[in-house]
Amino acid sequence: MTGPVLSVDQGTSGTKALVVCPERGVIGAGFAEVRPRHLPGGLVEVDPEELYASVVEAGRRALAEAREPVVALGLANQGETVLAWDPATGRPLTTALVWQDRRAESVCEELAPHAEELRALTGLPLDPYFAAPKMAWIRRHLTREGVVTTTDAWLVHRLTGAYVTDAATASRTQLLDLDRTQWSPRALDLYGLAGERLPRIVGNAQPVGTTAEFGPEIPLTGLAVDQQAALLAQRVTAPGGAKCTYGTGAFLLAHTGDTPRRGSSGLVSCVAWTLDGRTSYCLDGQVYTAASAVQWLAELGVIKGAADLDVVGGSVSGTGGVTFVPALAGLAAPWWRGDLRGSLTGLGLDTTAGHLVRALCEGIAAQVAELVDALESPLETLRVDGGLTRSALLMQTQADLLQRPVEVSALPDATALGAAALARLGAEPGQKVTEVLPDRQPSVVHEPRITADEAADRRARFRAEVSALLDRTPA
Repeated sequence: MTGPVLSVDQGTSGTKALVVCPERGVIGAGFAEVRPRHLPGGLVEVDPEELYASVVEAGRRALAEAREPVVALGLANQGETVLAWDPATGRPLTTALVWQDRRAESVCEELAPHAEELRALTGLPLDPYFAAPKMAWIRRHLTREGVVTTTDAWLVHRLTGAYVTDAATASRTQLLDLDRTQWSPRALDLYGLAGERLPRIVGNAQPVGTTAEFGPEIPLTGLAVDQQAALLAQRVTAPGGAKCTYGTGAFLLAHTGDTPRRGSSGLVSCVAWTLDGRTSYCLDGQVYTAASAVQWLAELGVIKGAADLDVVGGSVSGTGGVTFVPALAGLAAPWWRGDLRGSLTGLGLDTTAGHLVRALCEGIAAQVAELVDALESPLETLRVDGGLTRSALLMQTQADLLQRPVEVSALPDATALGAAALARLGAEPGQKVTEVLPDRQPSVVHEPRITADEAADRRARFRAEVSALLDRTPA
């Protein structure tokens, strides 16, 4: 079965769709904006119907541009965004609680005595970022009706009528037994979700149903979490490699082989993908605010948008003594203190917009560098993708603080291309993973330009500000 595939990446701030041909590459693209609502108290939610409409709109736009039939569909999802919905009608019963939402902190506080048991069982720390606390919160405070799931299960059901989730997405809930890749009765019991009807767990590349929402019927054959799809597109298919995607947040993933690797580093252990019945695992670290921190700076009027980072930041040679910890939605790995707020220190009458931009870039890059250190394994280069990689200033800062080369992907839509590869694998059994992945030639490689001592000094200043935040707000 040769021919183009449609790949849909349903993200936090929008949905991107590509039509990908195995010989000619991307032959059609579409985008539809999504507008999550940021409410007081760390609440972030979005209208589920807006999510679904964006999937259909982006997919139809990509197909209209390609003007060719497709043989399969792949779908990537946000991972930890959840909602309750009616399985009989597909109608949403609640808003969708976005992965950044913190309202389930009360659930985590109650389960604190079981935190280590849950981490050992599921690979995940106890934090409102993951799906299970939000699911439990919805059941306690919003509705007992219908089912409560991550958004992928709802989108797939609306598209095809199937009630499934893929193994990688299931591993982001804190309800999956990581070793057995099955729903954990113990975790469900701890969260008060023991009676829930959960979706069937499937592999990441297999037929799950067909949809006519984009026109002629298309089989849905690829499912993935967005970050795992990007890991695949970056050809990190064996231990020793890592990628970081700079989107709304920044997400570092490193392949760890066919057994989950747990440790005390603060990183998350989860499923990378399940293909042909074989499960691969990865370590995952998160920076909650990357492009969203840039957007925050733009809303303050310091810059107009991400395109200004290099121009405004290039107007000065350094941060001017300013340190920015951009924990605008809390600190994730390796600290796991979502209750913290960001800090901006070292300001003076001589502080300019350029200093603020450089301090923001340094704050994002320093957090990613902490995640790389937490891998506790050798890493020669870091492969990067996502919208913010267009900023040479941010990427050079990343290489400087890491003291390693940073390879910027020439693929602007790695997540969608990873989902396309999974769709092709699911539609054409027997193909090797390497045969369906896009060529991975970096568009540019940023080499470190500062000494190891200077990098250490700059990272030490950042760590000192993080420590001050931690001291001011005890756990």
